Formats: sequence, structure tokens, C-alpha cells
Amino acid sequence: MKILETKDLKKYYGEGNNLVKALDGVSLSIEEGELVAIVGCSGSGKSTLLHMLGGLDYPTSGTVHVAGKDIFKLNETELTIFRRRKIGFVFQSYNLVPILNVYENIVLPMELDGRKPDQKYVGDILDMLGIADKVDRLPGQLSGGQQQRVAIARALVTKPSIVLADEPTGNLDSRTTQEVLGLLKLTGERFHQTIIMITHNEALAQLCDRVIHIEDGKITDDYSTCGGVSYEK
Repeated sequence: MKILETKDLKKYYGEGNNLVKALDGVSLSIEEGELVAIVGCSGSGKSTLLHMLGGLDYPTSGTVHVAGKDIFKLNETELTIFRRRKIGFVFQSYNLVPILNVYENIVLPMELDGRKPDQKYVGDILDMLGIADKVDRLPGQLSGGQQQRVAIARALVTKPSIVLADEPTGNLDSRTTQEVLGLLKLTGERFHQTIIMITHNEALAQLCDRVIHIEDGKITDDYSTCGGVSYEK
């Protein structure tokens, strides 16, 4: 089933000779449960695209439908609520709150939404990601790989339809990179979520189910792979 679709998505900055086409007519469709890598060099438009898919920025023109909803027809409050409940975000810099412990960081999106966390579900996520024994630690007491696991847990806690990951392994060594990607795939399969990952790492992208190449704001290639990554805790 189709979970996300864009049509003729454009994002322009400036005008005249200073016009920059960050996205220039991007149309794509992603099925529920896919693990998709969006690949491109710096300045290709891949991060801009991710921000549009997540409703973090508005397009110049075009549409984004998530779970059948045209997200840019929502007002700001409606979009914030929709994003908080339907879309999880994993960032390269983790974006953890340094004064909150691991558990508090993970359940923060639920608390901001005025909802109580599903404790069994949180426990399942903690166990799967191997951080159940770290719940009382502050982010500064964790390794980079452990912080990224916390960021993944936080993205999953609201049971979103889609998880968007922006260079989620960019600050990690090769072994931890493979591990984190394996965890993303495992959580996606277990919790029936669609995961879209931005990366400049072609080898990493080949371990996903599908690879979309973007260059100068346009999709230049889109193909399925064998998605050969695996992980066992």
C-alpha cells in the first residue's frame, strides 16, 4: 500500500540570476514497509527533500501526501500534530536533550503531545535496541552509537507510519554504521514502519530495499536492491 507520494515537488530560493532550485519537480511514490535510501552529494537536494517529506519546510509548489493526507493543506497546528503522531525523525546530530536521561528523551514526543507512553512498547524498543540498561544515563554518558540508538527509540515511540533519518550514521564508525542500519531495518520490519534514509554513502544505500538518486534537485535514478543487511541482537 502506498504510504507516501510527492507530485512535482519544487523548492526554489532567490530569483533571477540568484535563483537556486533546491528541488526541481520531484515526483515519487513509496510503499508501506519499504526501507529507502535517498542518495546524493552535498547540495543535491536530498536533505531539502527529506524536510519536505516530513513537513519541516514548505515547498514552492507541488504536493506531499502522507498516509493519504495532503500535509501542506493542514494549518500549522494541524501539521505539527500530524507530524508528531505520524512521522518519526532521526538526525545525524542525535538532537537529544542533554539534561534529560535516556528514558526521558525517548518519551519526550509523547509528553509534548499530551499522551502517556505505552510502557510495554517502550520496553520492547529498549530491549530491541539494547539500551534497556541505559535508561537512567544522560546523553553525555553514552557513546555515539548508543546516542543514535536513543534517537531511533525516540523516533519509534509514537508508533509513526514513517521514520525519516537524515544521515543517521554520518558520525559513526563503519562497524556501528552497519549495526545502526541493521537496527533500522529490524525495527521497521517488526513495527511495520516505512523508513526513508538520507545518505551520501552508496555502499550503505545498497543495503536498503530501494535506492533513489538525486542530483541538482531532480531524481536521476530509482531502483530496487536485494537489501542484504541483517542484524541480530
